[in-house]
Amino acid sequence: MSRRGTKLLKAALSVMHYTGADGLAAPFTRGNGVIFMLHRVTDESVRPFEPNRILKVTPDFLEKVITQVIESGFEIISIDELPSRIGTSTPERPFACFTLDDGYRDNLEYAYPVFKRYGVPFTIYVPTDYADGHGDLWWLTLEKVIESADTISTEIDGAIRRFDLASVEAKERAYEEIYWWLRRIPEDQARAAVAKLAEQQGFDRDALCQQLMMNWDELREMAADPLVTIGAHTCSHMALSKLDAEMVRQEIRDSILRIEQELGAPCRHFSYPYGCELSAGDREFAIANELGVATAVTTRKGLIDAAHVDQLAALPRFSLNGDYQDCRYIKVMLSGVPFRLWNAIGRVANQGPLAARSSTAMS
Repeated sequence: MSRRGTKLLKAALSVMHYTGADGLAAPFTRGNGVIFMLHRVTDESVRPFEPNRILKVTPDFLEKVITQVIESGFEIISIDELPSRIGTSTPERPFACFTLDDGYRDNLEYAYPVFKRYGVPFTIYVPTDYADGHGDLWWLTLEKVIESADTISTEIDGAIRRFDLASVEAKERAYEEIYWWLRRIPEDQARAAVAKLAEQQGFDRDALCQQLMMNWDELREMAADPLVTIGAHTCSHMALSKLDAEMVRQEIRDSILRIEQELGAPCRHFSYPYGCELSAGDREFAIANELGVATAVTTRKGLIDAAHVDQLAALPRFSLNGDYQDCRYIKVMLSGVPFRLWNAIGRVANQGPLAARSSTAMS
């Protein structure tokens, strides 16, 4: 989302909060529950150039969210309980699930103590390559390369492009353009392009993975606590829609089997990498169902209602991210009003549900 878009959304959420519109509408709009999505939980300060800062929230904010959720009347449940609760919960007693993608080590160091203190169950979705120490965190590699370089050159759509990176603003423009180009092209080509940039700058991609992600011993430590569920997030964190059907099946199946082998417990839950409409759709949902997952979550934005009892392989989530670390925004979003408005606007515009599509929502 652009900075202007973020400011506009925050202003709209603040208006709903201070007028009390969210509270009046909540009994009619908030649905049966919510699945929260996080990535990193850390006390690191934000750097001047950090395009992936939205992936980070502080432990203090996580604690405030938990207390806000409880005060708002939600019952916090484990992901294992979710299928049976979707059809039986009501807006008067909705449920909440907490989930974290990728398996960052700060989940153990900072998030886990907060969840433990409040007795809150949570799920971590793990790409098995990351736990092995050689996962390709290409979006963070690209950030590190641009942050450290004065100029870079890369081939985009058949033409060599040179980017001057003399200022933070220039770095942000370069990251935005390169990132979205990479998201459009085949996964192997995108990763090769970033690997080449990293090699030019002498950047060790495996070292980044080993620094940031939990290994199998740390995951076993987490999984030993009944509060913690470990779910699958593919082997290599690729956008599944870009792969052929057999590769999709292999990425999901093999990650589940590997987690079960390493942790010695069933793995019933799955999260689609990137998780947006461009990365996972009906074909991927059908394959997840075919492989017998109990639930599979997307990054499509929304709350859970009774209709999702038939969509357990395509569940939306509510992102808790670094641009919205204010409980006023969380309170309004939990009312469901913004999601209902975005969906209504999308239907009028004949563009489908904006809650699943719009980059102006929290992602």
